[in-house]
Amino acid sequence: MKYDLIVIGGGPAGMFAAGFAALNGAQVLLLEKNRRCGAKVLITGKGRCNITNSENEPLRFVEHFGRQGKALLTALYAFSVEDTIDFFEQRGLKLQIERGGRVFPAGGGAVEVQKLLQRFVVDSGVELLCDCEVKGFVTTGQQIDAVQTDRGDFVAAQYLIATGGLSYPETGCTGDGYDWAQQFGHKLVEPQAALMPLTLAEDWTGDCCDLNLKNVKLTAKREGRSIAERFGEAFFTRNGIGGPIVLDMSPEVRDALKKGAVTLHLDLKPAVENELFDKRLQREFAELSNKDFRNSLGKLLPKSMIPLFIELSEIDPYKKCHSITRGERKKLLDLFKDLTLHVTGHEGMKKAIVTSGGVSLKDIDMRTMRSKKVDNLYFAGEVIDLDGPTGGFNLQVCWSTGYLAGVSAAAAAMEA
Repeated sequence: MKYDLIVIGGGPAGMFAAGFAALNGAQVLLLEKNRRCGAKVLITGKGRCNITNSENEPLRFVEHFGRQGKALLTALYAFSVEDTIDFFEQRGLKLQIERGGRVFPAGGGAVEVQKLLQRFVVDSGVELLCDCEVKGFVTTGQQIDAVQTDRGDFVAAQYLIATGGLSYPETGCTGDGYDWAQQFGHKLVEPQAALMPLTLAEDWTGDCCDLNLKNVKLTAKREGRSIAERFGEAFFTRNGIGGPIVLDMSPEVRDALKKGAVTLHLDLKPAVENELFDKRLQREFAELSNKDFRNSLGKLLPKSMIPLFIELSEIDPYKKCHSITRGERKKLLDLFKDLTLHVTGHEGMKKAIVTSGGVSLKDIDMRTMRSKKVDNLYFAGEVIDLDGPTGGFNLQVCWSTGYLAGVSAAAAAMEA
């Protein structure tokens, strides 16, 4: 049987591409090497699945992707943030907007999203073949004639690669799409881990790994100069630090580490200037004048961080508050306003949310997502060189490019 379109990769972009191509009249085969589609969807947003970001103005949305952002505009106009929200809500998934414009399912999380997407694929009339690994392609000139798999060869008028990147390899992301793209003559921008936790030299982070730090400021510095700064949420891990603001600055830290040492500077009280916070410390110590220092930080810190601050301040925990010196108070102030952390590296592809780099946008017609090297080949999703910050932006790339690639490939097949 000859299909109109074969989609390779059953992640978010692949499922969208296959489903919408089928809805546009194409006979579609979706090939997925895992036992089920959407493995990576299940781990997004810590299992909650940050579906998109509520920023629905396309020009402002693409600003979050830097210089590459404008390349996304056609896909975003074709399938917008509002379209994404409508898609899920019309299929019974209630959504809610949270801090930073993050759009999450109101209940059920990533599991419900994965189930909904798989139902969409099946209900659209797509033929789904899981546990099927692609081995290569049969080509003639600038045309793909067939795809070779461990389940036999399959033939289509059009082909679409949506195999993701290299991040979270346990979900099946092994970079196959990159290899195929290069074989077809596409330039590959070096894939690198992006949006990943950082590792630190400090050995105490595991003692605070159950603590979520909200409304904090984190500044990354190299040779005393600021290279990145974020405000929001973070948390310590067993061997470092993670959370939205850490993930967002991790690419900049990753690149800076190639040139030398990087430090992070954590401000736990960014809304209060140093001088005002010092006065607050003085008031606290005056009110608790005859109390031990170890009993004086309850109003200033989460309970689990108090032992750490006592240790780092090097103030005798049994010292009376009225006896704390100006120098000791200054050291304590620095812990609140400039807790210095020493970066040793990052968690790499194993924990990265997305992969930066990928198939060069210069080799893709971003108006249709069609390859400029192979006449009947399309790309969508993380496999292309387009990645943004946390907050739902990267999944929106999958929805928008998947939709555009799917309907474009379907139209090309109908015309053939």
